[in-house]
Amino acid sequence: MSQANAKIAEPHPIACDVLVAGAGSAGLSAAHAFAAQGRKVVVVGKVETHLAGRTVALFEGSLRFYRTLGLWPRCADHANPMEGIRMIDDTGSIFPTSPKEFRSREIDLDAFGENIENNALVAELAQAARENPAITLIEDLIDSFELNFSGARARLASGGRIEAKFIVAGEGRNSQARQIAGITVQTWSYPQIALTALLAHDKPHHNISTEFHKRSGPFTFVPLRGREGAPHRSSLVWLVSPRDALRLQALPPDMLAAEIEDEAHGLLGAIRLDGPLGAFPMGAMKTSRVTGTRMALIGESAHLFPPIGAQGLNLSLRDIANLVDCLEGVNLDEPDEIARALETYERQRARDIGLRINGIDILNRSLLIHALPVDFARAFALTFFSAFGPLRRALMREGVTPHGPTPKLMRARPPVRRPAAREA
Repeated sequence: MSQANAKIAEPHPIACDVLVAGAGSAGLSAAHAFAAQGRKVVVVGKVETHLAGRTVALFEGSLRFYRTLGLWPRCADHANPMEGIRMIDDTGSIFPTSPKEFRSREIDLDAFGENIENNALVAELAQAARENPAITLIEDLIDSFELNFSGARARLASGGRIEAKFIVAGEGRNSQARQIAGITVQTWSYPQIALTALLAHDKPHHNISTEFHKRSGPFTFVPLRGREGAPHRSSLVWLVSPRDALRLQALPPDMLAAEIEDEAHGLLGAIRLDGPLGAFPMGAMKTSRVTGTRMALIGESAHLFPPIGAQGLNLSLRDIANLVDCLEGVNLDEPDEIARALETYERQRARDIGLRINGIDILNRSLLIHALPVDFARAFALTFFSAFGPLRRALMREGVTPHGPTPKLMRARPPVRRPAAREA
């Protein structure tokens, strides 16, 4: 089937094994994963490559996912390794903790992962999809879905139709497929706005991600690959109050850069904005389940939480890898086989998703609550976990490659990082 990147003109429906709803990083990744399983895949959605200041920190399990699928070589030149994570208490608490630093070599890795601009990752995944004969990429919107035991159908906004045996819903927090499947959600919000930006700075980051814990939330620099004219670059995620977000967004770029530099206490030297400022409100969501009739949820269709600890896309890729395992060898023409596979997916994803959502919620609220007992508990926990060697290493491994059964797409051993990708 030829690649389709505009409105569908065919009078007859497009038939496929798997329809992936959503063409963001999660949806495109799912399309590649199921194509590698031998499925005929259609992925529908707008390919967005203009998100301001957004990057993705991919941990080791996620890198194995992309390497196994043969996708990482085309992305590697956009990425920068993260060899260390530094946490600095900047809350002004009367129970301050000294800076804590964690190094990937402590758990026998060259790096915890790689940081890549979201726009670059999506562009490469989309281009790879266009070149893959098993994938049809349709840059359109899905107008409606129909799910039943005999199959799944979708109608496009352009009027085209798709008939599929299975649907992967990765359209994001407002997933239409999730709503049609009758899956309920619990949502809540935080009094925070996340500001995102790409920065150039005078001092090197030494491949270390630095997270300042402030009263408004984390203020995090993640190392980015340098480029001509800007050898030292980082991405910034800064959680602030809505009032401060409005003030900061109104500042001229040089004044905003100066304020960022001041908040960082000069850690990276003089700072310059290397692109537009992004902003989005903080909220969280969990679903009552992650499966429906001939359908499974992945990514932000299944879970949503603040960008703390770089868990977002990493968790989404575990969704995909786990779902691929569950459907391995399953005849998609047989509804009973699909139902049994989805029962397994439902059971296996519950703990991982619940652990990430609850853990990040507790950490974020501990910074927002100005109470001595909370400050003491946070300081004690960070000091204890950092000082006790076996627990320290176990927590690092859990963040990078969570324990439990590892999906096949995430099992490959990584190659040695090439020196050329390191910061100059």
